Amino acid sequence: MGPLQKKVDFAVILRVQNANPNGDPLNGNRPRTDYSNFGEISDVCIKRKIRDRLLERWVANGKNDDGNMIFVQSDDRRADEAKSLRLRAEAVLGSKLGSDETGTLSCKKWIDVRTFGQLFALKSTKKTNKKVAENENEGDAAISIGIRGPVTIQSAFSIEPIDITSIQITKSVNSEGDGTKRGSDTMGMKHRIDKGVYVFYGSMNPQLAERTGFSDQDAEIIKEILPRLFENDESSARPAGSMEVLKVIWWKHNCKSGQYSSAKVHRSLSVKSGGDFGLDELNGLEPEIIDGF
Repeated sequence: MGPLQKKVDFAVILRVQNANPNGDPLNGNRPRTDYSNFGEISDVCIKRKIRDRLLERWVANGKNDDGNMIFVQSDDRRADEAKSLRLRAEAVLGSKLGSDETGTLSCKKWIDVRTFGQLFALKSTKKTNKKVAENENEGDAAISIGIRGPVTIQSAFSIEPIDITSIQITKSVNSEGDGTKRGSDTMGMKHRIDKGVYVFYGSMNPQLAERTGFSDQDAEIIKEILPRLFENDESSARPAGSMEVLKVIWWKHNCKSGQYSSAKVHRSLSVKSGGDFGLDELNGLEPEIIDGF
């Protein structure tokens, strides 16, 4: 199967209602905002959800598809016995880990690596050059292998400034004493956005896809899971039904370099605060509009 043949741009419009879409750990887990008070969901958060949906797909297929395993798994959704990325890499690549074949083999095994790329920053168990070997104080030499992925995801931003509602909650019950007093650590705060519409953009680059082997079939898999981005993603901060993909807009160009720049394609989409949207016409580039799940 060959690499991606035509450039792809896409956009996802989503709605948040009474949920915390992406808490900021440096700000008391309040929903992320920029300096103008527009809501933000980081690209890392979005990629995590894409990886989770890819992992569920792999498990549903019986874990038999070696080419679509997931390398960066979260601890609470781990589908193997590896407790770290190093152990997962060693289990799959074995003695090839750290060799010149690491990048090629990783892209063949893990769909998220050939999609988003990956940095393998590992300590080697062998001396990598004469200088290091002659200096016992150097210890193990570091290995850094970077893979640049063809799929880029931007952070999501709300269409309008958001209002954050905060409530005080009891985090736990007293486990000691006679129960007549509560310690300060039993109380906490919970934050949410009452409502908001967000949009994020992405792109798939065929030139970079040639390096990782990201294929047209891989692009179709991403296209398939984007409308279901928040399924099986429930938590106390994001109750079931509180986050919803409204539309996925998919632009497939007719060549590798693209008929238009990604910036121009993304600007052709205008989203209103209620989730309605408009599209400027781009001659020769017809968008596919996909309903959310």
